[in-house]
Amino acid sequence: MNIFHVSAECYPIAKVGGLADVVGALPKYQTLLQQKVKVVVPKYKTSYVTQRKFKNVFKGNLKLGQKTYPFTVDTDPTNELGYELYLIDIPPFFGSANVYEWGQDAERFVTFQIAFLNWLIESKQFPDIIHIHDHHTGLIPFMLKFAHAYKSLSRVPTFLTIHNAQYHGDFGFEKLYLLPEFEHNKIGFLEWNGHINPLASAIKCAWQVSTVSPSYLEEMSFAANGLEDLLRHERPKSIGVLNGIDVDVWNPQSDSFLVQNYSTRSFKKGKEANKAALCEQFNLDPTKPLFAFIGRLVGEKGADLLPHMCSIVLNDFHQQVNILILGSGDPEVESHLQKLMPIYKGNYNAYIGYNEQVSHQIYAGADFLLMPSRVEPCGLNQMYALRYGTVPIVRRTGGLKDTIIDIGDFGYGICHDQASVEDVVYSIGRAIGLYKDEENMDKVIKTGMKINHSWEKVANTYLEVYKELIVKTADSW
Repeated sequence: MNIFHVSAECYPIAKVGGLADVVGALPKYQTLLQQKVKVVVPKYKTSYVTQRKFKNVFKGNLKLGQKTYPFTVDTDPTNELGYELYLIDIPPFFGSANVYEWGQDAERFVTFQIAFLNWLIESKQFPDIIHIHDHHTGLIPFMLKFAHAYKSLSRVPTFLTIHNAQYHGDFGFEKLYLLPEFEHNKIGFLEWNGHINPLASAIKCAWQVSTVSPSYLEEMSFAANGLEDLLRHERPKSIGVLNGIDVDVWNPQSDSFLVQNYSTRSFKKGKEANKAALCEQFNLDPTKPLFAFIGRLVGEKGADLLPHMCSIVLNDFHQQVNILILGSGDPEVESHLQKLMPIYKGNYNAYIGYNEQVSHQIYAGADFLLMPSRVEPCGLNQMYALRYGTVPIVRRTGGLKDTIIDIGDFGYGICHDQASVEDVVYSIGRAIGLYKDEENMDKVIKTGMKINHSWEKVANTYLEVYKELIVKTADSW
């Protein structure tokens, strides 16, 4: 099959969240299954891009209202990522390293999608499947169906994966001029609640809709930031497919970011060495259980609970624990977390920002990972934690509910039901008890490390759905 993945993010080219990890891994595993897979992203000026040489394969122009913009398509001739990578360069819109730019993203991602389709048309490419990811590429199914310029591609099946239904990319109808000419009696396929809504449009127009865990598929029906009725209506063409992780990138036996590599047989010494190095770096005590949080400091992740939770835990447990935070987001949350640093020096630290190397070191060195999420469509952090022998403490929601079984049910994690300070503190108390029971702690760690969350099985699932869509295409001729 000739498969195109089109996305705003792809690790390691440009990453803000889990979307990048998925788009960077799934195509690699589909390629290993003997498929011809292309990944298309904007050409941001990230360090990954600026440090490499790319080969130009196409030059074209696109119209945005009354203006015309040149664009190019460049590829990586080395295929070092395990699939064909294509970068679309539109200098006025993607001239920086920023993946997202507040107030400008409607224009930026509309131009990206138009450039992608123009490239297909003008280079006479006919994909078997176009797999789009989230709202940033959500207008592609609509344009394929109803825009005059792309009629020759209207029978190409489109597959939408919703990574987070909270974000729609909606904008006002005063920007309708951004779109190429289309059948105006189909304008309803663009609209939701009085706005042009790219995610809603994709849900309406894509041949198939998926989300990143079975539980999140259920939850979207009553928690999708206003799209609940639409998702219930389109449920017959929707499926929930649990994400995997790239077990080559996330492998404690070979991870170059770690001070000592380890396996299920050597995890005790390996984790001790990594914990000692991590605690030295952040001025923490390696003899105490280390609780960590990695992620965006936003309400969805329950990050607003962290400052109060940290204070209670460090006071109530008489400083028997260490806490380390890695993330950025809400300035108020960032400020509160930073203010705790001098108060609990030696038992608490926070790294405001994101650092890929530090994140790997935390997965290897921490004892427990906190994920008190209000919304977690799939979650990859808990899978990384398991692979590195770090016990996840999660709220039962979305993919966390699908991947973590509580130790009370003979599982390998600690679960709670509410995104509340009280539930998190109670769970930390349970974790301290587990930590003191060394034999049981080792058993829980080893069980989690043996779980296979590789993309291989997931990639096959997607291919089977693609094949069904291609059969529908053939039957419709």
